[in-house]
Amino acid sequence: MLRVAILLGALAIPFAASAQDGGHSPYAGMETREIKSLSETDIEELRRGGGWGLALSAELNGVPGPAHLLALRDEIGLSGEQVTAIEAIFEEMQAEARRLGEQLIDVEMGIEHAFRHGDLDDDTLHALIGKAEAVRAELRFVHLSRHLSTPPLLTEDQIATYNRLRGYGSDPCAQVPEGHDPRMWRRHNNCD
Repeated sequence: MLRVAILLGALAIPFAASAQDGGHSPYAGMETREIKSLSETDIEELRRGGGWGLALSAELNGVPGPAHLLALRDEIGLSGEQVTAIEAIFEEMQAEARRLGEQLIDVEMGIEHAFRHGDLDDDTLHALIGKAEAVRAELRFVHLSRHLSTPPLLTEDQIATYNRLRGYGSDPCAQVPEGHDPRMWRRHNNCD
């Protein structure tokens, strides 16, 4: 009987804590967004063709991305030919990423509109989600595939220097690499 009472008491603690903070959702405040599933920062990142975290599989496994290579060109010691080749990769990636970013924003707006106006059934919702995920997958491919294009242009030493300068292989929480939002970097690396 004592065990049951202890168990019930332990189960009640999270509910009591929730009641004390008013039961606020971590999403409170997001209901004012134009597109609920995308923050203003997300929309800006998509419109500018930014990485949006889609290439982390490459980046964090030592496969350099063109944007960061160009930003670190002097420290890495890129030659003029390497810079020209990487700039071409970057410009192509940016153009495709911007186009797909706009498509993703449009599709997410379609989902938003459907929920806002209540014209949804399972089939319509499934189709809308399918469109959004297809565009997101293509956008992720654009970013990841450009990471695959850079190693053949670089020496092993340049790749090692890139990874060292980006803070990989050391404590990622000790220093936020230049060009990263400190809050997002710490969140993605479980620093806080």
